[in-house]
Amino acid sequence: MRKPDAAARAARLREDIARYDRAYYQLDAPLVPDAEYDALYRELQDLERAHPELLRADSPTQRVGAAPLSTFAAVRHRVPMLSLETDTSASLDGARAFDQRVRARLGLEDSDPPVQYQAELKFDGLAISLRYERGELVCGATRGDGETGEDVTSNVRTIRSVPLRLSGNAPPVLEVRGEVVMLRADFERFNARQRALGKTTLVNPRNGAAGSIRQLDPRLAAQRPLRFFAYGWGEVEGWGEQPDTQHGMLDAFAAFGLPVAAQRAVGVGAEFLADFHARTAAQRDALAFDIDGVVYKVDRLDVQRELGFRNREPVWAMAHKYPAQERSTRVLAIDVQVGRTGRLTPVAKLEPVFVGGVTVTNATLHNADEVARKDVRVGDRVIVRRAGDVIPEVVGVVPGSRQGEVPWFDLPAQLGGRCPVCGSAIERPEGEADWRCTGGLYCAAQRKQAILHYASRRAMDIEGLGERLVDQLVDRELVQHLPDIYALRAEQLLGLARMGDRSAANVLGAIEASKHTTLARFVYALGIRHVGEATAKELARHFGNLDALLAAGAQDFEQVSDVGPVVAASIALFFAQPHNRDVIAKLRAAGVAFPEKAVARPAQTLAGRSFVLTGTLPRLTRDEARARIEAAGGKVSGSVSKKTDYVVVGAEAGSKFARARELGLKLLDEAQLLELLGGA
Repeated sequence: MRKPDAAARAARLREDIARYDRAYYQLDAPLVPDAEYDALYRELQDLERAHPELLRADSPTQRVGAAPLSTFAAVRHRVPMLSLETDTSASLDGARAFDQRVRARLGLEDSDPPVQYQAELKFDGLAISLRYERGELVCGATRGDGETGEDVTSNVRTIRSVPLRLSGNAPPVLEVRGEVVMLRADFERFNARQRALGKTTLVNPRNGAAGSIRQLDPRLAAQRPLRFFAYGWGEVEGWGEQPDTQHGMLDAFAAFGLPVAAQRAVGVGAEFLADFHARTAAQRDALAFDIDGVVYKVDRLDVQRELGFRNREPVWAMAHKYPAQERSTRVLAIDVQVGRTGRLTPVAKLEPVFVGGVTVTNATLHNADEVARKDVRVGDRVIVRRAGDVIPEVVGVVPGSRQGEVPWFDLPAQLGGRCPVCGSAIERPEGEADWRCTGGLYCAAQRKQAILHYASRRAMDIEGLGERLVDQLVDRELVQHLPDIYALRAEQLLGLARMGDRSAANVLGAIEASKHTTLARFVYALGIRHVGEATAKELARHFGNLDALLAAGAQDFEQVSDVGPVVAASIALFFAQPHNRDVIAKLRAAGVAFPEKAVARPAQTLAGRSFVLTGTLPRLTRDEARARIEAAGGKVSGSVSKKTDYVVVGAEAGSKFARARELGLKLLDEAQLLELLGGA
C-alpha cells in the first residue's frame, strides 16, 4: 500500500477502533462482532509495522507498550485533589443538613428560592487524574496525599474506556478527575479464570482496581478488567465557552468521549437530595459496580466559587455515605449447614459486626474448597462483605491476624462423615466442589424441597400442594416424610390458613389421584440427584418395573441410554440408602402403584434422533409433542446445537429458530412432525 493510502487507512482505523471502544466499554452497546473488531485491530498493527512513521502515541495498539517500572515517579497536582466532607449517618438528615449549611453560607432566607444541586454516585474504587494536552492523554496520576500522587500513565493507558485522544473541540489543557473501578461481573469472571489457573484471586472489586493501577508492569494491569468514570476536573486552560454548571461540565466531558455515569440528576432543595439518596440506596445492588454513597454538589460553578473551601474541603460539596458493606471481625467457629437440596455449606460464626446496615454474626464460606483456598481458620480476623440482601460472606483473611498454630478446616472429619441433621452418610461427587447429604427423602433439612418436588406437575402432579401449604404441613409436623402425605385427613387441612372445605377436598382428591401414576413419573418424583425427566423415562423403559430398578447396581444403570458413570453412581447410591428404600416401601404401602402390564411400546421410528421445539404448534401442546417424540424413541432437547436433527417450528418462534437457520438444520412444522410420527 502506498504511504498516502496507508496513512489515510491507519487514521480511519484509529478512528473506528476508538468509536467501537467507546460503544463497547462506555455505552454497553457493541457496534461490531468481536471477530470484526479483532480483524481491524490486527490490520492497524500490520500497517504500523509496515510504516513505522505512522505509529502515534494515541494509537489503540499502544495501550500496552511501556516496559515494567522499578518505581512510580511522583506527580505534583497543579490543582490539589482534595477530599470531601463526609456524612456517615444512615438517615436522610445528612442531605437536609448540607442544604442548610449551603444556604447559611450564602446568606439565604427561608423565603429565598431553593439552591440547585447535582447529585452523583460516590464510586468505590481508586481516584485518578487524567491530564490531556491538545486532546491527547499525557499523564495519569493517583490522588496520593492530594498534593502529590504517583505517575501511573502506562497503566491508565491500558483501560479501554479511557480515550487516548479526546473527541471534538477539547481545550488545550484539560485535567479530568474520576474513579477507576472494576465491574462486579468482570470481577467475578476474572476471579473464575484465576481459580481455574490456580492463581491468586482478588478480594473485592475496589482492591482489584487499586492493586491493578499500582502494578509496576503495565502488561499485568492490562489483564485486569478496569473501567473509568469522570466526575470532576482540575486544571483547565483555554476553554473558550466553558459550561457554567457542574452538570454542563459532565455533559461536555461525555461529548469529548470521556465516560460519565448515567446515574446523576439535577434538582433543587434538600428534598431532592434526600430523594436521590433514598432512590440510589434502593438501586445500589442492581448497579454494575460498587458505590459507597452519593455526592451532593452545588450545580452552578459561580456559586461553587462563592462558597469556596473550609479546612481544605469544598463547602459546595458533600459525600453522604451508606453503611459499610465490608468490615473485619474474628471467626469464633466454623459450623456446617444443610441446605434444602442436601448441600453442606461451611458457615463462619463471627464476633458480631455491623456491616451493610445490619449486625452480622454468620457468614457463608461457600464450600470446603473455598475455605481451603482462602485458608480461613478459627480465630482468624477476616473481612466480611454484605451487599443488600445478599447473604454475608467471608471474602478473605486479614494478613498477619492468625495467632499460633490453628488446624485447618476439614469438613468430613468435623462431621464424622455424617449429615449433622439426619445422620446419613455424606458424599462429594467426583468433579464437584460441594459435599452433600445422601438422605434426600429422609433428611429434615431437605423435607420441604423433597415434598414440593414430589408434588410438582411433571412428577406426581398433586395440584394444590404448593409452597404455602407445604410450609404449614411441615412446620406443624403433619408431614415429616413423603408417605405422610397419603395419611392426611380433611380435619387436619381445615385447621390450616386459607383452607376451606372445597380447597381441602380438592387437595385430598389430587393426593388420591396421584397414587395411580407411571413408573417414570415416580422415579422423577423421588428427586434423585442428576435424574431429570428424560433419564427417569429411560430408566422406566429399560427396567420396566420398580422391583427390577431397586435390584439394579451401578453397572446395570450404565447400560441405560444416556446414563454415564457419574449419573449411574448417583442412582446406585440413592437406592443403596436404607432410609430411601424404606420411604419407597411406605409409599407403595400407601397405595402408590404403576400399571402391572407394560403398555405396548410404539415403534421406535425416531430412535437416535434429536429434536428441539420452538414456538406454538397449531394442535399439539409442547408437552404432547414431547411425549409423542419420546414415545417413538426420539430425544427432545432444550437448546439447538450442531447435533440437533430436527427443529420443530411453531408460531412466534424465537432465537432457537434463528439459530437453527444459521446452522442449516432441518426445520419441521407440525404436519411434518406428525408425518414422521406416523400420522395424525
